[in-house]
This record gives sequence, structure tokens and C-alpha cells, in this order.
Amino acid sequence: MNRYLIISRLRWPSLLLLTGVIALLHQAGIMSWGHAWPLYLILLGVLALAERAALASDPSAVNYPYSNGYGTQAGPYPGPYAGAAPAAGTPSPQPAPPASTGIVPAHSDLEVRSNESKADFRNSGEEEER
Repeated sequence: MNRYLIISRLRWPSLLLLTGVIALLHQAGIMSWGHAWPLYLILLGVLALAERAALASDPSAVNYPYSNGYGTQAGPYPGPYAGAAPAAGTPSPQPAPPASTGIVPAHSDLEVRSNESKADFRNSGEEEER
């Protein structure tokens, strides 16, 4: 397992450990809960710096979920849009259908009904005249 994953997985256990230490210090009357918040900020900052240092030393070792190989491709943009081949297991994009060059009238259902009702109206008028 690489260093980045180890450090990122230690975040919550270290926060829990710090909470336990602060509880002991509060019981002993050395520190109160209200004065402990800077310790949390310091711990989170140290962990963030350690994660960045581990990531900078080996960026290709990090396996992000749902990333399609982010960090493993060369180029100015390491994402999937840099003209790279699709990641393993992803379907290749389908080619676009050819564009139509002819003009095809599209009749809506409303136009068809409108024309039918006009024809019915004309037919009813002719029947009344007879």
C-alpha cells in the first residue's frame, strides 16, 4: 500500500485519538474543551501536508475511484478528454449518424387532426346543401 493511502486512512483515527487525549487533559484539569480547537486545526494541517508530500513523491500510485486513470496519462491535461484512449471497461463512443441534407416536412398530430376536422366540416356543409 502506498504512503498516500496510509496517511489518508489515518485521518479519522488520529482525530479520535486527539479527542481522547484532550478528554484526559480535561479530566486532569490541564486543558478545557474550549481551548482545544487549535489542536484539531494543527492535526488536520499536518495530515494535509503529509498527504501532499506523499502524493508529490509518487502521483501515479494513487488509484482514485471513478477517475478513468487520472494521473497515469501523459500530457497537459491528464483527464479522459485529452484524446487518450478510453479506460479499460468503458464502452467506446458511438459515431454520430450522418447529417441529413434534404428538407423533410414533419407533420405534427395536431396538424393532421386540424386538417381532418376541416375536411369533416366541408363534408357536413355539402351534405346540408343536398
